[in-house]
This record gives sequence, C-alpha cells and structure tokens, in this order.
Amino acid sequence: MRLLTLGCLVLLSSAVSLQGQRAPLAKDVVIAATTDVHGRIRSWDYYAGTPDSTRGLARAATIVDSVRAANPGRVVLVDAGDFLQGNPLTFVAARVQTRVPHPVVAAMNAMRYDAAAIGNHEFNYGLALLARAANEAAFPMLSANARAPAGKRPFPASRIVVREGVRIGIIGATTPGAVIWDQDNLRGRLTLIDIVEAVGAEAARLKHRGADVVVAVLHSGLGEPSSYDTSGTGVASENVAARVAREVPGLDAVIFGHSHKELADSIIGSTLLIQPRNWAGSVAVATLTVERDGRHWRVRARHGQIVRTAGHDESPRVIAATRRQHNATVAYVSSSLGNTLVAWTADSSRVIDMPIVDFMLEVMRKRSGADLAATASFVLGAALDSGSVSVAELSRLYPYDNTLRAIRITGRQLRAYVEQSARYFRDATADGVAPGTIDPSIPGYNFDIVAGADYTLDLRRPRGSRVTHLAVKGRPVIDEDSFTLALNNYRQTGGGGFAMLRDAPVVYDRQEDIRQLLIDEVRAQRTLDPGKYATKNWRIEPIEAIGTAYRTMHVDRAGRPPFSNTP
Repeated sequence: MRLLTLGCLVLLSSAVSLQGQRAPLAKDVVIAATTDVHGRIRSWDYYAGTPDSTRGLARAATIVDSVRAANPGRVVLVDAGDFLQGNPLTFVAARVQTRVPHPVVAAMNAMRYDAAAIGNHEFNYGLALLARAANEAAFPMLSANARAPAGKRPFPASRIVVREGVRIGIIGATTPGAVIWDQDNLRGRLTLIDIVEAVGAEAARLKHRGADVVVAVLHSGLGEPSSYDTSGTGVASENVAARVAREVPGLDAVIFGHSHKELADSIIGSTLLIQPRNWAGSVAVATLTVERDGRHWRVRARHGQIVRTAGHDESPRVIAATRRQHNATVAYVSSSLGNTLVAWTADSSRVIDMPIVDFMLEVMRKRSGADLAATASFVLGAALDSGSVSVAELSRLYPYDNTLRAIRITGRQLRAYVEQSARYFRDATADGVAPGTIDPSIPGYNFDIVAGADYTLDLRRPRGSRVTHLAVKGRPVIDEDSFTLALNNYRQTGGGGFAMLRDAPVVYDRQEDIRQLLIDEVRAQRTLDPGKYATKNWRIEPIEAIGTAYRTMHVDRAGRPPFSNTP
C-alpha cells in the first residue's frame, strides 16, 4: 500500500517532534477533508466502462490512513457536501437498488468520517433518500442554515469531537441555492437561510459550550458570483466561504467546496481556508497547532496542504464495503437498450447542429408536446458507437438527474434566452479576441441549444445582440409571440443565469426523469436512426468562428460531465 511521502509525513508531524524543544504544551490537531465526491468511490468509470486511477474515496482512504498514522489520535475527517448524487452508482442506489446500504455512506463509514456538510445535490433524490442515508451514517450530516416549517432544524447544526483533550467544534452549512434548484423537493418542507448568519450564531454557541477549536465545513464556494439573482429571488448568496472567514469571529478554519476548484493554503484574518478537489481527486489536510491557555487550548499556528489521490492504492476496506453496489451498477450500465447502425458523436455539438443533441431535444419536445425544446450538450466526449446502445452511453450523454418541464414564453423571452446562451462565447469586440473564443468562466452546460426555432448567432457582434435571425415555422419571431418550451427543471427555475425564464408559467411537469425518457426512447425504437431526429435549425457566423470555438473547447474535451458550479 502506498502511503504519503516521507516529506509529507515529516511536515504533518513536525510539531510533535519539536514539542520538547519549543512548547511542551503544544500539539497538532489535523483536519482531513474531501468534498464534492459525487459518487466517485472506486477506480472505475461507469460511463466508459474502464478503470480510473486518478480519484475516488477508496484512494482518499489510503491518504487518510497515512495522516492518521502520522498523527495518532489527533485527526478529524470531514466532507464538505455533494456525495449522494453524481454518477450511475448513486443513481442505482437511489432508484434501482434501494434496499441495501447506500454505497457512498458505506464507504464513508468504513473511512470513519466524523461529520459531513449537506450539499445541494443531497436533495436531488428527495428528503426521504437523504433521511435514509443519514440514518445509515455513523457520522452526523450537518446544516446549520437549514430550517423546516416553524423554524425547526431538520439536521444538526454542529458537533463537538475530542482529540487528545482538545474540543473541536464542527459546523456544517449548505449553499442556499438548493431551494431554487430543488424547489420541487424542498418547497414547503425546508428552506436555507444565509450561511454567514447561521454559522456566526453556531460558532458563538460552540464557544459557549467549551469548544477550543471551531471549524466551519461549508458547501459553498469561495466568493464567486451567485448563479441566480439573489435580489429577485430573495435567496441568500451562493458562494460565501471568504465572507464567513472574514465576518465570523472565532473560526480557526473554513473547509469548503461546491465550486469544484482547489485551494491549498489561504488565510483571511486568522482563519485558514482550504478546498480539496472534487470527485475525491485530492484530500485537504489542515494542521492546527494548539497550545494551552489556562483551562482551554487555543490555535497558535495553522497551515494547509493538498494531497492528490492519483497513484495511491485503494483501501481494501472501502472496496469491500461497496462491492455489492458496485457490481450492481456495472450490470445496470452495461445492459443493452437497442442499437444504432452508425456512430453518433457530440464533440462538435456546441458549434454545429448535431443529431445527438437533436435526439435529446426531440424526445423532450415530443413527450411534453411543446413547440420548442432546449438542452445543453453536457459532455463533448459523449457518443453512441455503432452497434449496441447501453445505459452507460446514455448516462454519459445526459449525466444529470433532471426532470422534464415545459413553460410558456413570449418571443421576447425566447430571444433573451438565446442571447444568454450565446454568452458562452467571449466578446469579439475586445482587442485580440477572435470570434468564437470560449469564455472559460461560463461552463458548457450553460450553452443551451434550441429546437423548433431557426436562428443564427453572429459571434462578431457584442453580447446581447448576436441573434441576427430568429424564426419559428418560417415566420420571424416578434416580442408578442407565444410558445411553449420544453426544458429541464434546473433551467426552468432560472438556473445558470437564465432569469428571464424564472416566472414563465409551467404548462407541463410530470416529474419525469429526462435520462429515463431517453432510455425509454431507445428501447421503443430498438434501432436508432439519426435521420429521424436531425434538423438543421441553428448556425454560427462567421464560419471561421466555428474552428476557433472547436479549438478552445479543450477544457470540456476531457469527456467527463462538467459539474463545476452545478445545480
């Protein structure tokens, strides 16, 4: 089994080795953390059916074992949320194999987690699934800012653990955007107040209860703009980890996630901030050196580091704890639904109208009876190879657990919607920016493609005025027109900055899973023919912009679902 390098072990245990020389009453408390695991447990890519040696809780467990060996009795293990949803393993656990322990919880129990913050994706399968997982967990799932009707707390806000006499308070909190993204599961049952307010109150309460060290574990980004209109919705800000560090007194460390970024060692005031990589791609290790101050301990020094999971051996304990669920998932995703005589690919689907996207759009439009349909091309590496079509291929094509809705919109809203989607491309009026250059700050899942309307995007024009042609059934669209539009539940709520859709009346909502509708379509057709779905209805100008856009899509071309800043 591969452990941490000797240098890392020396670093993690340096305060212990120097106690006799520097401070006999000083010791290290170590907080190890993961975040945004999204079901990545074992070294297996369920979409591709191939090994994956770069991430996963089984590899993270080996790192945690090394940290514990270097700091016996002084390690706390936490997760910053989004662990119950995100890949076929979690789908099978929630929808197919529901009578066995949840595999992610089983893995976390085997790793001996001390606490986990509840992330927004924990609500995706409903509160009953979350309650089941919480009952199975040997650790508390925390959310200080969650409130049930009448102000009751549906989850614990915090817990105190003791390591070598040091009382460590752990506060969990959840990004408030969940009440927008999962409103069907939460409306009337749960709300989320401002994280800063809730953590501040809980930190004071923990200090009153005698906590020596206080750590906030937040499912919230560092300080990125909210993906929704906070003033129009009345929902508190999405990404506030930096504000928590700055504004809440008495915090020694903030461990955060949600944004799928990585931060090794940052200090705001006297608070350490650290963020591990998503999908268990790394473990964050925060070392807090404490010393005696009368009856209590206080933190006198702090530092953080990131340990990547790539190359570490998998933990036999985690493998054993999840074997049954893993085997069931492999069997599920490998099952054949039908076949296709030709290969379908998505790699050019954000620059050229492609049949693989039209397939998704036509299924959505046909099912809902809408005039129009919209979706993103989520994964540029998605494809349907000629021959058998499997669940895994469709899961990669549509990796999110979204449901189908249809809304009524005006011609003005339709134009604004397409213009918002076109923000995926940078403004070519700026110096040195070629038309078609991708804006790296806008994820690919926020570039929506619309079926049922003919339109042209001129990427030489500034944002907000790129739609040079927009027509439905051969007639130019005017502001007063009225259409029905099929889309997913996340977008219907205005998610991703599409605020123009938020108040549009919902005309269709049967809580149907879009990926399941795609599966049902393949089963019904048996043999997929791209000609049945393909309709050339949109294009980019100038033609050179297509090549520029294709070349600058390298970030998404890794072929994995882009979960950054996800609903």
